[in-house]
Amino acid sequence: MSVRAWSYRYVGPVELKAAVRPGSGGYRISSAAEFDDWIAGRSAVELAEPFTFVIGTDGVLRLAPRRSEHVACAGGDMVLSAGEIGFVREADRWAVSEVSNQSTGYCPDIGFWSEVARALDDVGLGRPSAFTQEVVFRRCLGCQERNIVREDDFVCVLCGRDLPETWNVDPTV
Repeated sequence: MSVRAWSYRYVGPVELKAAVRPGSGGYRISSAAEFDDWIAGRSAVELAEPFTFVIGTDGVLRLAPRRSEHVACAGGDMVLSAGEIGFVREADRWAVSEVSNQSTGYCPDIGFWSEVARALDDVGLGRPSAFTQEVVFRRCLGCQERNIVREDDFVCVLCGRDLPETWNVDPTV
């Protein structure tokens, strides 16, 4: 699969990216069989909470334990999306019970659900029609802090300046 036109670069703390070691990325899931192998090794405790996920620039889903950093799950690479994902067994197959774009390291925009949907469809997982929780990220143009916008209040939590209406977290874009 080729690299997509839009991808997110890691914008979180530099020390977290520096700690990523080659080969430390999340478990790559490109087929139903790979997902079945991965999920079979999960405990009931693990399945009770969401996992960390990224969609690599190759369009493939990668999974890691929830408390894993997204940049580690991605092996330090750029991603098409990132967030948290939960699974539930429905009749004879696995499905996505919850999925968000909650990743303060990549801060992906909500408009890129299609990349997540495509990766989940490629694996044959039942899924919702959109993120079950959408997180809106913005960077303050004044103090440069990354913000999560809550209840459509586009105001920086640190300095009180208005935040842009459009996604702007990566200053190089």
